[in-house]
Amino acid sequence: MEKKIMIAGAGSAMGQALLKKLLDGGHEVYTTSRGDMEEKGSRHHHASLNILESDFPEGFLPESLDGMVYMPGTINLKPFKALKPEVFLEDFQINVMGAVKAIQKIQKKLKTGSSVVMFSTVAVQQGMPYHASIAASKGAVEGLVRTLAAELAPTVRVNAIAPSLTDTPLSERMINTEDKLKAMKERHPLKEIGRPDDMASMIYFLLSEDARWITGQIMHVDGGMSTIKK
Repeated sequence: MEKKIMIAGAGSAMGQALLKKLLDGGHEVYTTSRGDMEEKGSRHHHASLNILESDFPEGFLPESLDGMVYMPGTINLKPFKALKPEVFLEDFQINVMGAVKAIQKIQKKLKTGSSVVMFSTVAVQQGMPYHASIAASKGAVEGLVRTLAAELAPTVRVNAIAPSLTDTPLSERMINTEDKLKAMKERHPLKEIGRPDDMASMIYFLLSEDARWITGQIMHVDGGMSTIKK
């Protein structure tokens, strides 16, 4: 069954992977990003905007939505002593307040049985050095997911995925040599890092009817990092 899905922050590698999967699945997709994006066919509609500052253009979104995915994120990996308060605030604004504002803007359009998906990180469950700012903001995302899942049930399902390191431009500096890539793979029980398609597949599932009995969950798509020690 065709769904109408909105992706906030679709310009990322994961956003592009999800867009392709949704379009290939016959769904209609409404995307936003800070930059321009070429619309990929008649079922893809795009608006360039900063979700923190701008409203959707008049008539951009349909009367109802079957789902929304909030994908903007940050990676500020620094020692705690080097993290200024402004960095914590910026990460919180993008990861938490951006999601809050996006969901509030489209909440009335969400149909019964619809699904909202957000992003956390493996660093919330597993303490990692140099992740203080991102883990703090994503920890707030996890609290928001559970609260909204309770508040919006039974009409809307709300979940998040918590990836480990994924091969995207945002993480390029951590895997930009063979030695770095090998070391990062070895940290994961499955001896691989994530790919954008791995995240897109989980999000696609959470948006689908196959996940109709799943809400308030943080899905750890992390190669076993959060739960297995080898």
